[in-house]
Amino acid sequence: MSENQTFDYQGFLKILTNQPGVYRMYNQKEEVIYVGKAKNLKKRVSSYFRKNVDSIKTRSLVKQICEMDVTVVHSEAEAFILENNYIKKYKPRYNVLLRDDKSYPFIFLSDHTHPRLSNHRGPKKLKGEYFGPYPSAWAVRESLRTMQRLFPIRQCEDSYYRARTRPCLQYQLQRCAGPCVEGLVSDEDYSQQVQLARLFLKGKNKQVIESLVQQMEKASNELRFEVAARYRDQIGALTKVQEQQGVSGDQQEMDVFGFAYRNGIASIQGMFIRDNKLLGSKSFYPKVPADSSAEEVFESFVLQFYLAGNKVIPQQIVIPIELNEQVAIESVLSTEAGRKIQFYKGVRDEKRRYLDLANTNAENALISKQSHQKSVFARYVELEKILEFEQPIQRMECFDISHTSGQQTVASCVVFNREGPYKTDYRKFNIEGITPGDDYAAMAQALARRYRDVKDPNKIPDILFIDGGKGQLAQAESFFETWTQEKKPMLIGVAKGSSRKAGLETLILAGSHATIPMPGDSIALHLIQHIRDESHRFAITGHRARRQKDKTTSKLQSIPGVGAKRRQSLLKYMGGLHGVLQASKDEISKVPGISADLADIIYDHIHN
Repeated sequence: MSENQTFDYQGFLKILTNQPGVYRMYNQKEEVIYVGKAKNLKKRVSSYFRKNVDSIKTRSLVKQICEMDVTVVHSEAEAFILENNYIKKYKPRYNVLLRDDKSYPFIFLSDHTHPRLSNHRGPKKLKGEYFGPYPSAWAVRESLRTMQRLFPIRQCEDSYYRARTRPCLQYQLQRCAGPCVEGLVSDEDYSQQVQLARLFLKGKNKQVIESLVQQMEKASNELRFEVAARYRDQIGALTKVQEQQGVSGDQQEMDVFGFAYRNGIASIQGMFIRDNKLLGSKSFYPKVPADSSAEEVFESFVLQFYLAGNKVIPQQIVIPIELNEQVAIESVLSTEAGRKIQFYKGVRDEKRRYLDLANTNAENALISKQSHQKSVFARYVELEKILEFEQPIQRMECFDISHTSGQQTVASCVVFNREGPYKTDYRKFNIEGITPGDDYAAMAQALARRYRDVKDPNKIPDILFIDGGKGQLAQAESFFETWTQEKKPMLIGVAKGSSRKAGLETLILAGSHATIPMPGDSIALHLIQHIRDESHRFAITGHRARRQKDKTTSKLQSIPGVGAKRRQSLLKYMGGLHGVLQASKDEISKVPGISADLADIIYDHIHN
């Protein structure tokens, strides 16, 4: 216990209950620095304030405690769940943090007359069947591509399907049976293919092949040789896909985790098996406080992963190390899933094969992560030397602008820390109220919106890169002239060379506008190119999304003073949107419910 400790732990412990609950520890800035749970609050919290504490991490934590509070619960299960919720909310620096709160995607088979196969993420509100979960959207897309080669089931949007009057390219490529056009495929044949796809997604490949063989023989006996040939090709494609699925077995539903932990970096490899098939794997790198034990890291990961509320909990979970509170965690997960959940360790045969594979992948991922960190660290050190930074660069940001002929302008702000891209702090800004195509005004607006309310010095970058020449850089200089905070970023413009090739960039320093010489093979320049390219990618992604949204949104929806009823009247009396776009102000004013003033507003809005 530090002599400078301001927290009266003895007085706090005197009134502390022996019931189960969750405790929060605060530092001098009133930030939550640690969240923990306990069967017995008094016993657990007392252990932090013993005279002899072995853990360096615990001693460091205790020195910073200025306040504590507790929440009493009725059971240990409630404590697990509440602790997880607090960790997600506060992100305490001394807790292991899993930075993955996305729900996993599924393949969705809709409940239509002609069902559709599609990618689905989020609540399962639509009627139909869900297959998965898959570890990533990429895994779903690959599976859907495979399904197109095997089963001619539509994957198009319902609106597209309803509007078709003749078959599309997918029909010509024999990847869809064309149920949108009457006469191309019977409901019976299409339903048969849907049933085969359903069985395939459930892992019953042998049953699918047997069914196709029977259909092929039947068509051949009836002298329908073209139909028999199609079944033959389908069987061949299915057999080939089955051979490519290198890892398969007899496990209906199981998650397997491999684990590697060295030098403060934890690598966890998850493998997800559903319906006898390995749907894919995913690497996780939780944020680990210094001097955390392997057991603490892995146990925290398991709880945060499954108690996130958006993960499917399988009946079997294979783990590489034993959990300290395994029985209690099994009970909590069983309650969450509504069925019995069981952990397996030291397993044999098939489970062992999967576990060895997961551990090997976790080890390889850890080596790759360490190599990447060394590379990024070396780039930062080189950049610090060139720019003569006295302190290590902790945070860098970069801005870019993207638009099409001045329309749907989007500005991006990407953030890099010592480990590379820090995507949590990325920001996009939809730019409004400027002259179309004015990149300088767009940059000025983006900078003002990004830094207007920033008060935390840690959120202010050490270096701010502007993707552009002196004009864009001047906008940043102008903004920071009136900057009142003590910390001020170094401003650098990144102008593309005449040929726009990597390595020919010109780096312009704010103020003097002197260029910073860097050879094309400089690893510091590679770091700058990386953050510049990332800002460019992020800006283009945002612009394309905005452009697509504008394409699918009627121009009438954003007119002030025009609600749903007036939109219906306009469309009805003008013969659709095209008629409204071609109408004059006088013609618009003749629509019931539209005054002359409102007609002016509508006309100006549409044509501007």
